[in-house]
Amino acid sequence: MHGADASSRSGVAVFYLVFLPFALGHYLSCLLRGVNAVLTTQLLASIALTPAQLGLLTSVFFLAFALLQLPIGMALDRYAPRTLQLWLLALAALGAWLFSRGHSFAELMWARALMGAGLGGCFMAAVKAISCTIAPARLPSVHGYLIAVGGLGAATATMPVKLALHYTDWRGVFLGLALAALAIGLLIRLLSPALPVPVVAHTVSQASVWRVYRDRAFLRTIALILLPHTVFFGVQGLWLGRWLSDVGGLSDDSVAYLLYLGMAAVIFGAIGMGMLTQWAGRRAIEPMQVAGVGLLLFIAVQVAMACNVLPSLPLLSVLFTLLGTVTGLDYAIVAQSMPPSLTGRASTCLNLLIFTGAFLVQAGFGLILGCWPLNSLQQYPPQAYQVAFGVLVALQLPGLAMFFIYRYRRAGPSGKMAACTAAMINSKEDYETRSLWTSRQGKTGPDR
Repeated sequence: MHGADASSRSGVAVFYLVFLPFALGHYLSCLLRGVNAVLTTQLLASIALTPAQLGLLTSVFFLAFALLQLPIGMALDRYAPRTLQLWLLALAALGAWLFSRGHSFAELMWARALMGAGLGGCFMAAVKAISCTIAPARLPSVHGYLIAVGGLGAATATMPVKLALHYTDWRGVFLGLALAALAIGLLIRLLSPALPVPVVAHTVSQASVWRVYRDRAFLRTIALILLPHTVFFGVQGLWLGRWLSDVGGLSDDSVAYLLYLGMAAVIFGAIGMGMLTQWAGRRAIEPMQVAGVGLLLFIAVQVAMACNVLPSLPLLSVLFTLLGTVTGLDYAIVAQSMPPSLTGRASTCLNLLIFTGAFLVQAGFGLILGCWPLNSLQQYPPQAYQVAFGVLVALQLPGLAMFFIYRYRRAGPSGKMAACTAAMINSKEDYETRSLWTSRQGKTGPDR
């Protein structure tokens, strides 16, 4: 709606009728993604679950979320976002309601999968609706606000949920979330205006999807950032809280408070990372270089977490979430490196890989912990977490090493100072080449 309709609708109307309803869906998605981290103690007290079952129970959300990415992406190109979101959020509400009534691992797992499937389109539907109602030049800032709203949802899954447990149990929390999902779906359907639906073919070219996965720039990006991104989602959504409790011996209230601080760090980290990348771009420094340095620090924090140095556990938990925001650069890098006609499918393909990987990380972490017996307090020993974090670090290091080796070889082995200078020159040339190509092709707004 870039035409007369968009211009005739005021910014206030767009905020209340389009941005806010769809942003609430993304808020709820991020809340439900991480809520089990705070509810773990109550879940284990009600239903006997092994670490592998707990990891699978929580991570199946990511798997269902990932499997629905491509179908939802195609549906959004064919149907109105407000109609699609109503049905998807109704499915999420059903999953949350079934979870509140579950009494076995199988019942809870299938209910959790329904939640992931129903919430799989929240971010993409919001981007689609917003893109149809505002000018392309304003998209980057509005996308940033949308990500910040998601950070608020993740923060709500910590201290606020812990406070709610003073008045109800975990079943009551999920019943309330089921009502919230249904209410947000109705709000989107009733408030949001009808948006133009583009006429598209009834089949999506499979070759275009494979073209994304074969693209060299796409492969270089995921080689560096994909595994850290999946580790960030998988650990933060469940095991970070258990690590603080089992290794640090912190109370549930202290864990919830630290997770809350971590989610606040995500909000500030996302904003700060955007500002840093913009500052670096003005100096011809590529986002991939910013990501490489950020991921070096992120993995260094994980190494420190594997060492289980007790006095630093609270600080490390916040640094993990703060530096983990650098993994979000993969969306911007992919969007910049691919032709505009493929950026939408590229972000969808990237989502598929990220959430599938987060499922594997979260479930695999639980499998590793399950190799050690529980103590009398139903906690796993520090050695178990050392091995689990060590495995994650070992998986991420090859991609990081290949990135720096590639950058060094491009710069030439003529000394550290010369290598750095050459790298900067190459970055500037790449930046100018990409800018020239973009100006010829026509600039379009970014799409996640």
